[in-house]
Amino acid sequence: MTGLGVGIGWRSELDLTIERMDGVDFLEVVAENVKPARLPESLRVLRARGLTVVPHGVSLGIGGAEPPSPARLAHLAACAQALDAPLVSEHLAFVRGGGIEAGHLLPVPRTRASLRVVTENVRRAQDALPVPLALENVAAIFGWPEDELTEAEFLAELVERTGVGLLIDVANLYTNQVNLGLPAVAALDALPLDHLAYVHVAGGYEHGGIWHDTHTTTAPQAVLDLLTELCARVTPPGVLLEWDDEYPSDAMLAGELSRIRAAMAQAGERR
Repeated sequence: MTGLGVGIGWRSELDLTIERMDGVDFLEVVAENVKPARLPESLRVLRARGLTVVPHGVSLGIGGAEPPSPARLAHLAACAQALDAPLVSEHLAFVRGGGIEAGHLLPVPRTRASLRVVTENVRRAQDALPVPLALENVAAIFGWPEDELTEAEFLAELVERTGVGLLIDVANLYTNQVNLGLPAVAALDALPLDHLAYVHVAGGYEHGGIWHDTHTTTAPQAVLDLLTELCARVTPPGVLLEWDDEYPSDAMLAGELSRIRAAMAQAGERR
């Protein structure tokens, strides 16, 4: 995977902030928020400066029992072409079933039967996209009782069968560790990190013993420590900060990118 650097999720509320920030190497834009034929002016400006922009889908539902929608795949493909993107990312999740929208990125049952379905869905998506696909691990709000595989095992087998890339969200690993007791470092050890496309970092809040992955505050040190652990195992092509609401000052965002770089540098000192 081509080196991306350190980036930030583009949001219309942050357009001018990102345009005047130093130290942003690449961007990610939520595919459902843009029209390929009429890209926001800010994205056109940033693309003209040479910044890579990765379309990130949130509604494909590639983990569902139904095949991914051809229309949604066509939109992702058009976004990739309009942005001259090197890849497209989506979530390993399902979001609908029987015509009902869940409104959440729901975890896939990690069974052998589910793996067969998801494998076919990934292959369909890969065939429809003009660039490689990377799948993101989600912050699970529950675990299925019939799970036969860990998330890392499921992802590893999916990668082996399809060659799909991985978008590893270390904040989601932390969320699942706090809320479901799933050891994050053990997941890093089991994931096929040689297929890593890039990494997500984000902040959230603890309330009543539950971690809420809100993307509205600075990343806790525990999430940055997981980034260091990941970087001690592999050099990530890119690391991207997500911030989705309660937008902070330019200085705070720049400080978050500096914290990310510092966490990555710590891994280099350990090698």
